[in-house]
Amino acid sequence: MKIRSVIAAGIGAIIVFSALGIALSSSDTTYENKIRIAYFPNIGHAIPIVGMEKGFFAEHLGDDVKIETKVFDSGPQAIESLFANSIDIAYVGPGPAINGFLNSNNQNVKILAGAASGGASFIVHPDSEINTADDFAGKKIAAPQIGNTQDVSLRHFLAENQLKPAEKGGNVVVYNIPNPDIYTLFVKGDIDGAWVAEPWATILETELDGKRLFHEEELWPDKEFASVLLIGNVDYIDKNSVVWADYIRAHHETQIWIESNPIETRNVFNDFLDSYLGQSLSDDVVDVALSNIMITADPKPNSVVSFAEKADTLGYLGRNGYDLSGIFYSFDTNSLEEAST
Repeated sequence: MKIRSVIAAGIGAIIVFSALGIALSSSDTTYENKIRIAYFPNIGHAIPIVGMEKGFFAEHLGDDVKIETKVFDSGPQAIESLFANSIDIAYVGPGPAINGFLNSNNQNVKILAGAASGGASFIVHPDSEINTADDFAGKKIAAPQIGNTQDVSLRHFLAENQLKPAEKGGNVVVYNIPNPDIYTLFVKGDIDGAWVAEPWATILETELDGKRLFHEEELWPDKEFASVLLIGNVDYIDKNSVVWADYIRAHHETQIWIESNPIETRNVFNDFLDSYLGQSLSDDVVDVALSNIMITADPKPNSVVSFAEKADTLGYLGRNGYDLSGIFYSFDTNSLEEAST
């Protein structure tokens, strides 16, 4: 299997199911009995993928609620769609979640729950001699787009080890390129290493003989950090308490099901890739990738705050400082129970 063609086929692909407009009732804006969900075609987004493919969300929401899904390949796309009011909730990394909150009108985009922790690694090319941070000097390192989770982690790691990227006067060349291009450069031997999320880390390791220097969670307190978060439009959540109550319950139950059914989760995920991208990954790749991720509904709040501090130090959160007060949407679980009965 040529994994490069598998993922390249999904880059830029936006699978959109019927887009319906916002309904108006009296003078107030309300919403039709539906929920519009965005997520990515990767293993860290197992909750929405499995929840949709297994019908868990449909079961909890019932026949009267229309579920629309959009599959994106980057956080900025999802944030733009939230701002444009074309989706209601989205699964994204901490970087887009923080930027969405800080840049949305009245900070209307908030973190609703967690979806995954960990699942990123630094992979060394087999012909490159990188064994410690001291060996990064003079090397070419790749990470996805500027400001995404892996890019922030890489640049923070460099700073902590008294290293600088070349564009800042240092001697570490950092390439910010899409994951398929990272794969290509890894094949050619044009990069010495890459800081990537699953399943890319496992792909580079198993298919291209890369060496996993470390799992990123090893660098975090308690060896865990939020890598995928569920965020949403607070106006939608507040005006659709019944739909939201049923959805968040399905979200939690899907997470529990995944934890108890790793093999079936792999099969569901591969069926999803085959359906949407035309090909799937090897069972071994998915099994290893899934084992390197904690699928959890816990948003790991401390890690979100820490990530914001790192991003701000790198200049990614603007010049005027930032305030994360209120970024986590708080709701009364008892009220949710009452709303769904």
